[in-house]
Amino acid sequence: MMTPEDIASVKQLLASPKKIAIIPHRNPDGDAMGSTLGLYHFLKQKGHEANVISPNEFPDFLAWLPGADTVTVFERQNDAATKILQEAELVFTLDFNTLGRIGEQMENVLKSLTVPFIMIDHHQAPDDYAAYTFSDTNYGSTCEMVYHFINALDEKEYLNKTVATCLYTGIVTDSGSFRYPLTTGTTHRVAAEFIDLGINNSEIHSLLFDNHSHARIQILARALQNLKVLPEYKTSYTSLSQDELNSFGHNKGDTEGIVNYGLSMKGIVFTAFFTENKEEGIIKISFRSKGDFDVNQFARDHFSGGGHINAAGGKSTESLEATIKKFIAILAHTKID
Repeated sequence: MMTPEDIASVKQLLASPKKIAIIPHRNPDGDAMGSTLGLYHFLKQKGHEANVISPNEFPDFLAWLPGADTVTVFERQNDAATKILQEAELVFTLDFNTLGRIGEQMENVLKSLTVPFIMIDHHQAPDDYAAYTFSDTNYGSTCEMVYHFINALDEKEYLNKTVATCLYTGIVTDSGSFRYPLTTGTTHRVAAEFIDLGINNSEIHSLLFDNHSHARIQILARALQNLKVLPEYKTSYTSLSQDELNSFGHNKGDTEGIVNYGLSMKGIVFTAFFTENKEEGIIKISFRSKGDFDVNQFARDHFSGGGHINAAGGKSTESLEATIKKFIAILAHTKID
């Protein structure tokens, strides 16, 4: 948690109504959107003029979140988003810790601002751009951290069903429905508190996981057909080319969670999912692991990425075939237990 001095300073900043911008990372997931919208509803109750500015479009499967229709998308609404950012008196950045995660154009706008930044994030190696930083890798989600942030401000009276619905969403998605190692007793106690506030936990799970399009299921089926196993490295990987994605008429978010299937097999410790993105000219890579194998370090060392010990991302500017060949070659020199 922040120091008592920082908490006091933040309380002072939030004591009077302000124009506040709240920013998730590019290609936001459930934790990014849940934490930003949860904080948005908290700040609105306190009388602030709050706006969530997403760097680019968020997935359709999160469009049901309370307040999702108020989100300004920088990539699509550039002028409006820039105006909000330039008029902001305070900026929150949630679920990322380096401005490089939001895209160059938006990064340049943020770097031109002179107002205080507040970072709330659970990834490793945070940058020092924020005046106030709540950064802790021991938390499984930024949404759980927003709950503790509100609690530290001693303002839980603003923690209502709407705020809790948003925050519960990020806890569920980033914990793998409470399966991952960073799920603690406190995580469950926070979730229980949200249920007591009236959230419909069963409906939230259904909206997140039982609400897929036919295209999404076809994409999953193709990814599973493409799944390869390298037992000598306790590793699996799968891939989807741009042509394969296009053939199913994919939408943003359709590949969310596919990487986890590669880790669901007996004897597999490490998995990767390679997705071709011709528009950006890159291969996007998701990494997952079990136990002590550090995919954050693996992504940083080899694929210009990073994240957590058991979940990270990276990218490659080589072709899909060349990227996979490079990945397999690296495995020969990597100790995987």
